[in-house]
Amino acid sequence: MTHFVLVAGAWLGAWAWDEVAPGLREAGHEVHAVTLSGLAERKGVPAGLRTHVQDIVGHVERHDLRDVVLVGHSYAGIPVGQAAERIGDRLRRVVFVDSGVPVDGQSFLSSFDSAPVRQALDANDGLWPPLPPAEYAGQELTGEQIERIVTEGTPHPGASLTEPAVLKRPLGELPATYVKCLLDGAEPMPPVAELLKSERWELVEMDTGHWPMFSRPRELARVLAESAAGD
Repeated sequence: MTHFVLVAGAWLGAWAWDEVAPGLREAGHEVHAVTLSGLAERKGVPAGLRTHVQDIVGHVERHDLRDVVLVGHSYAGIPVGQAAERIGDRLRRVVFVDSGVPVDGQSFLSSFDSAPVRQALDANDGLWPPLPPAEYAGQELTGEQIERIVTEGTPHPGASLTEPAVLKRPLGELPATYVKCLLDGAEPMPPVAELLKSERWELVEMDTGHWPMFSRPRELARVLAESAAGD
């Protein structure tokens, strides 16, 4: 049995996968949705990037999971990519859902113009609050879905965004799928484009926005299941 370990991006907890998990279970897989430290029901727990990596590795080891597909969305691609190399032969595949990827020595904020995020951290005691509703426009989300992200989302611990990633081997050596959500930009970021040159990486495109667990949950479940089956 394949064990899917699902980790959502900034502001979100395990609840973000509520509509994806049933499709995976119907396909015969076991699903573990993980909430990272400092978010949702774990709000207030101090956390940096290393903490989030250990959250994921610890969950896999604590439950003695094998044949694991690690799934990281958005920010969570950074800790998931590091956790993937640390769980060794427990890993079946890693799937990055419209996410960042870890680059050794660089942080999440290294990959884009991060000035607005850094200003938000300074103004909110080191936390990154969910974006205002208007920022989710054009991503195939309903008004109700946007409201849920904004109201149920948790201010994200800033240390996890500024702490550099640590990789012990090239990420391109891991079996991986990158899911590009086209409404969030048609082309993968340069570090992702470089990794996609690896024979062990594949690209899957979804014609939806940056939060496919809300906009296309059944399709995302199918994509995830097929990524595991195709390895």
